[in-house]
Amino acid sequence: MILAGALASAGLGELLGLPPVQRAGFALLLAAVGLPVVGVVIVGLDIMPVRFAMMHVALLGIAIGLLTGLDPMLCALVACALAGAGVAPLARTPDGLSGAMGLLMSLAIAAALLVLAVSGVNASGAFALLWGSILSVGTADLVVLGALAVLVPLLLWWRRREVALLLYDRELAQCSGVPVRALTAVLLVLVAVAVAGAIKLTGALLVDALTLLPALAARRLGTSLRSITLWAVGIGVAVNLTGFLVALRLDWPPGPVLVLTAGALVLAVHLVPERSISTWCAPASDSLPSSH
Repeated sequence: MILAGALASAGLGELLGLPPVQRAGFALLLAAVGLPVVGVVIVGLDIMPVRFAMMHVALLGIAIGLLTGLDPMLCALVACALAGAGVAPLARTPDGLSGAMGLLMSLAIAAALLVLAVSGVNASGAFALLWGSILSVGTADLVVLGALAVLVPLLLWWRRREVALLLYDRELAQCSGVPVRALTAVLLVLVAVAVAGAIKLTGALLVDALTLLPALAARRLGTSLRSITLWAVGIGVAVNLTGFLVALRLDWPPGPVLVLTAGALVLAVHLVPERSISTWCAPASDSLPSSH
């Protein structure tokens, strides 16, 4: 209540001097580096339902955390990571992965509601995290977002040829010697953890603002995996900082403002003439793994 009163009476300059606001801004900056890259993976693998599935899995993890007394966000991260790894064997085709995510979503929400009902835990705390609480971002949240900001781009750079082939054509990647199953499992775990890591910032229901929307705009502008990734990060930084400043200035909830800012940018980008995206994968001579 004290923080809310301070936010209501302070000007933008004073708000930016408050530690919770600074932590939130830093968290959004870190998120803009790692999460849009995850969005590129989601778009490339055509696994849009993953966001909804992981939202429900995160709710299950939060419910377990409230029941056991453990950190709910840590439980959400672990639950999402295990779920991402668990559905990987079912991801032999894009259709198979979509079906697995639908099954996972149904089971996770049912289990979460059962845990909350049987345990008698106050469900308001669990569902509140679905809407986000950006000003309550703590050190642990910054560590998770910082790790994602480093690990996700590093993985795409380290395995850029294999990832590019996988995102371009799964069968082509498998015929070219790419470890499709292992790489898909790693990418799914990263996607799952990223979705859980963004819960505090926008809430699970609005996680698209940090992941999918920058990637959709970037795919319209980029002509290769590298350029699409760079565009996604640049758009993520611009959207996160602009949306956060607008939300502070107008005293509006940051989550919806971030979504609307990102959505407006996506719509504006679609006015730009579409470019060819046939160069998602590198030239064949560079893309194929070495046979040695």
